Amino acid sequence: MPVLGQGIQPLKENAMKIEEKTQQLQEAIEQILVLVGEDPTREGLIKTPERVAKMFHFLTKGYTQDIDEVLNGALFPIKYDEMVIVKDIDFFSLCEHHLVPFFGRCHIAYLPDKKVIGLSKLPRIVEVFSRRLQVQERLTQQIAEIIQEKIRPQGVAVVMEAQHLCMMMRGVEKQNATAITSAMLGGFRTRRETREEFLELIKRGSVQKDPLFWHHESSE
Repeated sequence: MPVLGQGIQPLKENAMKIEEKTQQLQEAIEQILVLVGEDPTREGLIKTPERVAKMFHFLTKGYTQDIDEVLNGALFPIKYDEMVIVKDIDFFSLCEHHLVPFFGRCHIAYLPDKKVIGLSKLPRIVEVFSRRLQVQERLTQQIAEIIQEKIRPQGVAVVMEAQHLCMMMRGVEKQNATAITSAMLGGFRTRRETREEFLELIKRGSVQKDPLFWHHESSE
């Protein structure tokens, strides 16, 4: 059984009903308002505990999502073994150390082995695991591992670039720092040229704007 927030399988909803959890969250948030010196009964804050409780349900909904339901069987047999990339996937998550957001872009590639996955499912996988309390390193690894488990490709590569508000608005207060993490499995880990091809492709802008693309097209 995975520890809360760890492992690559989403945790099942526990026996406590959503209404009960929402009420307890509201009470906890109201207490926080009191402890920081606010009056939770003043007009601007009366509904704040309710709003924040609903927000936390949304921002942590990944705990209750089942990855098989998300994928919904969208695996298709095909004779294709070249790299498939979906890049610049926006994501938002909460740092488990300070409960403040970190956000950025995720780039995913895999090498198919007789089947491919519906392209929209890759951003959905990112969404499932980012909507939890996270650290960027684990989030990157979880995305790579679940793709490897569910698709069984020849290799998976994931790169995530993010800005962390825990570094920007507190602590060292560095506004332009970006954290980059990667996870390479299978062929991306064992074959340097495959890994370098992926990293080069995600560095570029649109492939269709690349002069090399148009040179190749015009020469056919």
